[in-house]
Formats: sequence, structure tokens, C-alpha cells
Amino acid sequence: MSTQAKTAPASEKSMRKVAMTSLAGTSIEWYDFFIYGTAAALVFPTAFFPADMPPMVGLIAAFSTFAVGFIARPIGGIVFGHFGDKVGRKAALVAALLLMGFATTLIGLLPTYALIGPAAPLLLTLFRFSQGLAVGGQWGGAMLLVTESAPKEKRGFYGAFAQAGAPVGIILANLAFLAVSTLCNDEQFMDWGWRIPFLLSVALIGLSLYVQLTLEDTPAFKELKEAQELPKLTSESAVNTTKTSSPVLVAIKKYPKQILLGAGAFLAVQVTFYILIAFLIAYGSNPAGLGLDRDLMLTAVLISAAMQIPGLFIAAAWSDKHGRKGVYMLGAVLGGVWAFVMFPLIDTGNFWLIVLAMSGGQIFLSMMYGPQAAFLAEMFSTEVRYSGASLGYQLGAIVGGGFAPIVATALWRDFGTIYISIYIAAASAITLVCVILLTETHGTDLDDV
Repeated sequence: MSTQAKTAPASEKSMRKVAMTSLAGTSIEWYDFFIYGTAAALVFPTAFFPADMPPMVGLIAAFSTFAVGFIARPIGGIVFGHFGDKVGRKAALVAALLLMGFATTLIGLLPTYALIGPAAPLLLTLFRFSQGLAVGGQWGGAMLLVTESAPKEKRGFYGAFAQAGAPVGIILANLAFLAVSTLCNDEQFMDWGWRIPFLLSVALIGLSLYVQLTLEDTPAFKELKEAQELPKLTSESAVNTTKTSSPVLVAIKKYPKQILLGAGAFLAVQVTFYILIAFLIAYGSNPAGLGLDRDLMLTAVLISAAMQIPGLFIAAAWSDKHGRKGVYMLGAVLGGVWAFVMFPLIDTGNFWLIVLAMSGGQIFLSMMYGPQAAFLAEMFSTEVRYSGASLGYQLGAIVGGGFAPIVATALWRDFGTIYISIYIAAASAITLVCVILLTETHGTDLDDV
């Protein structure tokens, strides 16, 4: 905004605190979101649906409730985006963290289908919808806390702290299920053990209070609010300020290209990611698939997620020096090619080849996901940045991630895994085209957008 003073970046010490808090918040939030995917693959088909349902149908039904969270994510992006652009990044983030903490804990307390019948899947769907609302709002708040506070020459790198919450969340979720699986036999795990990872999410409520009490809002948002106070010095401007439109509507009107292309740029990340962390667990451990040990597949997912973390920071730091688009497009190309290598490696049943297959997918998507926070933040002006970035991100999530496990399961059942590879490659091609059509944002001053 031209009427604003240039945003002063946070000090190095303050920046580290914001970055680590953002990482902690997104990690636990994504942990909550991802344990649902693991449970949907392993537990929910039998716990929350009729016992006489065929296994493959039960798996698709469970993944359908998984998809509900993605349907809710754009709604969460709209609601929390409006709140975050009007009231503040920190307030919206705290509200989203609290909603996620309560929804996930309630899933851990939910009676099964055997106890309450059809009410069980209905309540499960409601709580999953609440999780989707929360994660739809959380990402924008956490991402903007770091990107709007960081110096522009390190915006990609610091933005990767918010992005790293996703693989860290996967690691925490799979460690939780592995620990419970080790301590319980199969009967205990299916009966009550799976609930423990959900109940641990009460920690998110404590983190929400920490964020509220210790962090300040971003310099960019503070300066926006100061600039918005100036027109009130004249009565004419005071009247005009009462007619301010919703930030979401302004973002849609002002930045339709950026929102739609940003969503398309996210497509390959989401399709690949949720096939790697949700579908492959079911494919590997299901008797109709490879029939491998459940813990083996969980461990493979855990290791591959750990490989994504350094990839995120390397790709994000590279984008700070050489631009966002180049590394993003390279990730899309390599990810599309790797899709045809991945399943032949997995189908060997060899643990280390499965790890290699999954790790390659995670590393190539990290080349896109790492720079994404800075890339999206730099597309929008401060007054609609939360709304615009959240809409682009969450629209890509619903089209890509929400239906990826369902589509992959249907393709596997009807045509074979080669068509899953084609599905991933097609998503990668769409992402590549969208990034080509977007403008390079590297080096952008957020006040000048």
C-alpha cells in the first residue's frame, strides 16, 4: 500500500521465536489432521461403518469422510481469512488452533457404530468437517505470521517453517500410531488403542494460549490498521470506511487469476502427498493389495516424511536467491515422472525400495511446497492477503488432496496402479502450466503489492 511506511522486518531473535512457534502450531495442527487419514485407512472402515460392509466399500466410505475435511477447508479459509484480514493474523490463528484441538479430542471420545449405530459416522463426519474448517484457517495465519515478519531476502526460507509443519505432523502422527501399535495387540488397537493419538491433541489448546499470550501480530498487519485509521480524520472518509467490503470478496474481485492459478499450482502437491500418506498405507497393508505389515507401511511413511523436511528448506532458500517459479516447475516435472517409478518399487514388497519410492515423491513435492508460502503471500496486498492466499491454497487442497485417496482407490480397484501414476502425472502437468502462467514474485516488497 503506497500510503504505508515500509514494513520493518522482525529482529533475528524475534524472527526465530515466530518461526518456531509457527512450526509448532502447524505441526500439531497437521498431526491432528493426519491422524484421521491414518485411522481412516486402518480403523474407521470397521469401527464406524456396518460390520457386514465389504472391505473395499468400507475403505472408500472411510476415505469419503476423510474428504469431508477438504470440502470444509475452503470454507475455513473464507471464514478465518475474513477474520484474519479484519481482526488480525494472530487472533485467527488462535481460534483455528482451538477449534482443531477440541474437534480432534472429540473424535477420540466418539462411540463406535456398534454402540450408537448410524449416529457414529454422522458425528465422525461432523468432527472431520470441523477439522477441515480449522486447518483451512490455520495455514493462512501461521504462514503470514512468518512471511509478513521476515526480511524479503529470507521470506521463502522462513515461510518453510510453516510448511514444515506438514511433514512433522505426519511424523508425529505415525510415531503415535506406531507406539500405540507396539504397546497393544491387534484387538486392543482396534478397540481403544487408536483413540490415544486423538486424545493427545489436547496439547493444541495449551499452544493456543501460548500464542495468544506471547506473540504480537505481524508488522504488515499493524501498519495496515494504522493506515486504515487515518481516513477517520475526515467525516467523508469516515462514511466511506463503513462501506468496506469483505476481504474475501475484494480478493476474489481483485485477484481472480492469482487465486485460480495458485490453486492449480497446488494440485500436484496435494494429489501426490495424500496418495503417499493415506492411500499407500491402505494399499500396502490391505490383503487385497500387498498384504504387508501395518507397522512396516507406517514406518516407511515416517521415514519419507522426514526426507521432505530438508527438501522444503533447501528449495525455499533456493527460491530466495533464484526465484520461486524455477524450482517449483522442476518439482512438478520430476514428480510427474517419478509417479511411473513409484509403484513398481512399492510392488516389490521390499521395505527399503518402498521407502525409496515414497521418499522420492516427498522430495520432489517439497520443491513445490517449500517456496509456496512466500509465493502465495507475495501475490496479494496486505488487506486481503490472508483471504486470497487461503482461498488459493484451500481450493487446490479440495480438488487435489480431498479426493486423491478415493480416486486412487477406485483406479486401483478398476484399472490397476498404472492409472494412479497417470493421475499423478496429469496433476503435475496442470500444476506446471499454472506456475508458468503466474508472475514471478521473488524479491517482491509486500508493501508494494
